[in-house]
Amino acid sequence: MQLTPRLVAFLLLPPILWATNAVVGRIAIDSIAPLWLNALRWVVAFLILLPLGWRAVATAEARAQIRVRWAHLAVLGLIGVGAYNALQYMALRTSTPLNVTLIASSAPVWMMLIGLVFYRVVPRPVQVFGAMMSLVGVALVLSRGDLGALARIEFVEGDLLMLLAMIGWTAYSWMLARPPAHMRGDQRPAWNWAEFLVAQCVFGVLWAVAAAAAGDVLIPAGPTQWSWGLVAAILYVAIGPSILAYRFWGAAVAEAGPATAAIFYNFTPLFAAILSAAVIGEWPKLYHGLAFALILGGVLVSTRGGRG
Repeated sequence: MQLTPRLVAFLLLPPILWATNAVVGRIAIDSIAPLWLNALRWVVAFLILLPLGWRAVATAEARAQIRVRWAHLAVLGLIGVGAYNALQYMALRTSTPLNVTLIASSAPVWMMLIGLVFYRVVPRPVQVFGAMMSLVGVALVLSRGDLGALARIEFVEGDLLMLLAMIGWTAYSWMLARPPAHMRGDQRPAWNWAEFLVAQCVFGVLWAVAAAAAGDVLIPAGPTQWSWGLVAAILYVAIGPSILAYRFWGAAVAEAGPATAAIFYNFTPLFAAILSAAVIGEWPKLYHGLAFALILGGVLVSTRGGRG
């Protein structure tokens, strides 16, 4: 596999879009509740996806394919659409875009743990070492550079919400990698990427809207402060970090492989640091740089071990 300029662009664009999602989300939640930001994001994304993936719901036969698989698709929609980004936007109320994206880079650690516990995939020793390096990097972020704070459990609420989001996201990833029999081989409907995402959004949008409505009852927030800036933010997170990032990432992973893609994914915190400093004046600190080096180093070690 050769890293051509086209492939590098495909690998870099999603991390840039995901970094901007954190920064734009941090700005937007000053005007709208995080749960409603997530719900509107996916409602808009669903409407934009329909012309691309309409075949997944267009006919009675197509809808029957979804009904047969409703339990699996409902869980995918709950975790991947309804919960992950909702937790991320909620995390941004008390955490920073840089912290959120650095914690998101701990995905290989949780991927390994969930694979071991639920799928009996035993990691190699070098993979465990790499995961521990990444975990130390995340611990630096959680403790704000003071590892002694871990013993006093002085975490910011947003950091813990983002950890929960990442555990859910890795569970979602394993469900995609190890689907049930009716989603494998000849039994899987001939969905393309857009049709598969539409099938998930059928349930995920319902979860997201229901969660936002429940949030209004359980944790009332102020009214949404509508503006052209907020409308632009919702459109951006629906199109860029959702549809475009998903499409380019799928194509890049198929061509470069998951090991190489994982390395590029972990550039998201670097882009978030640059954007946070430029847009909202949140400058990274020394421990952020050390955490980034540990997380990226851990991923490099783990992926080399995986290839073995």
